[in-house]
Amino acid sequence: MINPKHSRETHKNMTIPFNRRALLRFAGISAICSHVNSSQAAEKSTYSNNLKPMRVARPILNDFPHYVEPIRCETRFESPALIQDPDGDLHVRAWRWSYNARGIIEIPNQLLANCTAVIVVHPWGIEDGQGWRTPEPAGVAFQCTPQKNRLVLQHARDVINPLLKRLRGKARLIAYSLPGLEDSTRDKIYRSWNSQPTVATRAEGMKELRDKLNSFEYKGDSIPKTIQIDPERPVESYFKSFPGLDASAKYDHAGFWELPVPVMSSIDVAISDLAIYDGDGYSILRDHLKQMGIRHILLAGYNTDMCVCKTTAGYENLQKDFNVFLVGDATIATFPGQDSPRHATNASVSFAALNLLITQCSWIESKTR
Repeated sequence: MINPKHSRETHKNMTIPFNRRALLRFAGISAICSHVNSSQAAEKSTYSNNLKPMRVARPILNDFPHYVEPIRCETRFESPALIQDPDGDLHVRAWRWSYNARGIIEIPNQLLANCTAVIVVHPWGIEDGQGWRTPEPAGVAFQCTPQKNRLVLQHARDVINPLLKRLRGKARLIAYSLPGLEDSTRDKIYRSWNSQPTVATRAEGMKELRDKLNSFEYKGDSIPKTIQIDPERPVESYFKSFPGLDASAKYDHAGFWELPVPVMSSIDVAISDLAIYDGDGYSILRDHLKQMGIRHILLAGYNTDMCVCKTTAGYENLQKDFNVFLVGDATIATFPGQDSPRHATNASVSFAALNLLITQCSWIESKTR
């Protein structure tokens, strides 16, 4: 769920100083990635768009069918490799949909892991024991009901956390995008462009987080017992008074959206992982990723149809400057009116595949050079 207060790009002119020592540490890998960039720029080639029909069309995204309905399409093609980094040690098979080709096109890619970031969009820690909770009796946050929030926590435990563990130490960066701006509490817990917590400050920050979140009054109004109806426009007036989603202070209590939202506890955050804050805006994120020599993004997170595409670290921003792969089974879409996200996630991923490469956890393989 997008909080309107945090969905806009703010502080566009803010300059965050980049740590010089960190920049020197990144210099080696940046030089490698710069060499890849300059080599590719100097040796532009014509891509052979040779679509070879595939005889066996197995379902795609079939590993976690209780979270995403598998993609089934009989008309499938394989196309030549699109990205082939020299000494690429991360094999990422991907697919996209083409109405003009009238089918799915699968494409192998060979990425340099040290030029690759894994970004998890909005893994909000709610209903997970850290203290942030859905306001009662009718408040909404994240997936908007406690039951749906718990399902997403389990998805992160089953799908995203194992992927991060597998790629940590190989990919150049593991990062999480969070709402708002960096605050004094999360500053102690998560590494950012400005801070590097220690074990001691992290423990202090976690205690401060729990105290702050647990002391909040998660109490709002009940749904209305009566509604004033305009006899000329009864439907309009009904929904105006009782909309399908109201995340205002009426139900979520004043101050709820100012609380420090943590990364969900079902993800094991390493001290080297990075927190990205929506409030800093995309240009700062872009510049820092480029300074680190990152060219490729493996994108996961919540919600596929909203935050994963439209927030600061969403693919609508990132695909302008990086090679983005949406990890289709490491994301969940909003699913109003349903108990399961399977079909909603299928639809969101399928729609994204019109202009984005889609991969899945089992298609991402790290190879020893």
